Amino acid sequence: MYKGTREENYELVKKQLHALIHDEKNQIANLSNASSLLNQFLDRINWVGFYLMEDGELVLGPFQGLPACVRIPVGKGVCGTAVQKAETLRVADVHQFPGHIACDAASQSEIVIPLVKGDQVIGVLDIDSPEKNRFDELDQEKLEEFVSILIEHV
Repeated sequence: MYKGTREENYELVKKQLHALIHDEKNQIANLSNASSLLNQFLDRINWVGFYLMEDGELVLGPFQGLPACVRIPVGKGVCGTAVQKAETLRVADVHQFPGHIACDAASQSEIVIPLVKGDQVIGVLDIDSPEKNRFDELDQEKLEEFVSILIEHV
């Protein structure tokens, strides 16, 4: 389905996201479709989904993959650290990340993009891969653009 360059394919998936969510206001529906779309689009991943801030901690939201950790404190693991720093974290080898939370032992690398609405982090997009160093600068740039489209509809 995605037969262009990586850049072209990312542009296509962003257009698909916009088409799926542009007239829908339900947060769960939009996050569910976004996680499904990324699961279909991205290769060499084993988990993609969202954690949402609730009562000062991250709580599991819509995702694709094996069952996951339900709650993650801010400042813990890659997801909680991304919230604390309010910045994207790209981790080449999760086993080298201090305090990594291993929900799936197969995960080797991870990228976490904060969902920032206004000046507040409302959650994160979390993507895991069974390969070390799976995510690069292009993935980060394009996934941040994907999240910026999504955040307008959650």
